[in-house]
Parts: sequence; C-alpha cells; structure tokens
Amino acid sequence: MTNEVMTKKYDLEERTRKFGIDAIRFAKQIPESVVTRPLISQLVRSATSVGSNYCEADDAESRKDFKHKIGICKKEARETKHWLKMIATADPIQEEKVNIIYQEAKELNLIFNAIVNSTNRNS
Repeated sequence: MTNEVMTKKYDLEERTRKFGIDAIRFAKQIPESVVTRPLISQLVRSATSVGSNYCEADDAESRKDFKHKIGICKKEARETKHWLKMIATADPIQEEKVNIIYQEAKELNLIFNAIVNSTNRNS
C-alpha cells in the first residue's frame, strides 16, 4: 500500500470516528422532551454506525462484503441527515449546529456513494 492510499484510508476512518463523536456531543446538548428523546436516540445510532460500518468494510473478507458494508455506511449517513432535519424541526434553536453536522453527513454520503459506484465499475 502506498503512503497516499494509507493516508486516505486513515483519514476516512478518522473522519467517520470524528463524525460519530461530534454527533454524540451535539446530542448531549439537545434538551430532552417527549419529541426529542427518540430523535436523539436515532441520530446517535445512525451517526455512530457510519464509522463502525466503515471499520467493518475496511476488514471485509470479500469484495462483496466490502461493497455491502460501504453501502450501509452510505445509508447511515443519509439517515443521519434525516434525523438532523427532524431535530431542527423539533428544536429550531439547534438549526445552526444541525447544519454543520448535516454538511458532514452529506459529504460522507457522497464519498460512500462514490466508493459504491467505483466498486460497481470495477466488478
């Protein structure tokens, strides 16, 4: 593996980890209510799942397994965008913070989409 490939691999692993951490820190700042409690739970689950599934993809046992795990990363990043918008609706005061995390979720979704497309082309 070249240094460039190793750096990119590390960067995406670190980036997905940071994304999950940022989502957890954000979730802890949201005032809990009957409405926000389930939204917070869903947000944390989907945002932290991106990194865990990326780690699994990185250790995939086959090309098919890799593609499947990256596809889950893509879906979880997209789902995180959904929960962030629901939180912004439930607590409009959080909208500025939501937009920052939403942008990262969007970028991760696009990255994983590109990986899926590249994997499909190389199959």
